[in-house]
Amino acid sequence: MQALVRAASQGAALRSCGGFYEKLSGSRLWRPGTLRCFRGGSRSQGRLDFIVVAHGGQTRRQILKGAIGGAAGIVLGAPVLRLAAAQGPPESGPDVLRLSDDLFVVTIPGEANVVAHTSAEGVVLVDGGSAKASDTLMKAVSALPGGGPVRTIFNTHWHPEQTGSNEQLGKAGKTIIAHENTRLWLTTDVTWPWNKQQFKRLPKIAQPNKTFYTTGKLDSGVQYGYIPDAAHTDGDMYVYFPQQNVLAVGDVVSGQGWPVVDYVTGGWIGGIVGGLQRLQTLANAETRIVPGRGPVLGLKDLKAQYEMYGTIYDRLSQLLNKGRGPSEAVAAQPTKEFDAQMGNPDEFVRRAFESLWAYLSPDA
Repeated sequence: MQALVRAASQGAALRSCGGFYEKLSGSRLWRPGTLRCFRGGSRSQGRLDFIVVAHGGQTRRQILKGAIGGAAGIVLGAPVLRLAAAQGPPESGPDVLRLSDDLFVVTIPGEANVVAHTSAEGVVLVDGGSAKASDTLMKAVSALPGGGPVRTIFNTHWHPEQTGSNEQLGKAGKTIIAHENTRLWLTTDVTWPWNKQQFKRLPKIAQPNKTFYTTGKLDSGVQYGYIPDAAHTDGDMYVYFPQQNVLAVGDVVSGQGWPVVDYVTGGWIGGIVGGLQRLQTLANAETRIVPGRGPVLGLKDLKAQYEMYGTIYDRLSQLLNKGRGPSEAVAAQPTKEFDAQMGNPDEFVRRAFESLWAYLSPDA
């Protein structure tokens, strides 16, 4: 009998590139089925090296536009289903997506995705939501099939949406794993210059107590590694569950609209391209990829995003080389063919352009 999962949506189906979940008649449970993913278009050779390739009489841009349109349809499906649910009886608790008998994606409304792996030895989490959602998350995790106390948590990067459960778990003596750069950012105050938002350092007990530089492995076989491209920050990491073929990647991949380019702590638009290329080497056609936000994706989604962000990187780099500034980059509309699916790009374009200063024009 196929595993059933509780869903907060009242829609007819919840789709992702990694699977298809159909609602059982008269029930609020979902069961996994199958869905064929779209094809992602051409594959460029070499990091940050992009070429135009024709496929069946279509240009790379035409193919890419169709691929991104398909991806956006998947990404935008989740908010639409949630809106439909909001119009009916209110739902209680977070959404839980069952990837296997012992692996789940837990999503609290307004929060980032959390991956939970249950076992007799305890629960392993990938990210911990914000501090305000920590208690709700812990209750949801303990209620999972096979759930129980958390013994290990990974921080995919330093942002508060990923590290909000650190203090609670640190005080309980649990293991908090992160890249060393993430730990360092959590020991200092950070201010974003574009909106003056301030992030206070975490207390010592909430800081990662086990760090690494390249790769690592838990006794259970769960693998993890550094993503050195600086796609979102300079401390990004992935966690791979080989038995389930599930790859959790944090905000290196955005499954819901344009990403935040946190150039203050190392992230940049070229790193997004490099990170997407690197992750493709860790996945295969059956790998389910859990982004920081949005639905579960597949390898073809990564390829489509790689092409899209590569195109944007090229255009922004050309503008920088011509002496243009952030406002001029926004006016040039370097994302115009993707905006209908991805949303208003102005903030993303401005931050992405500014991120080039540190890497391509460090004296700017």
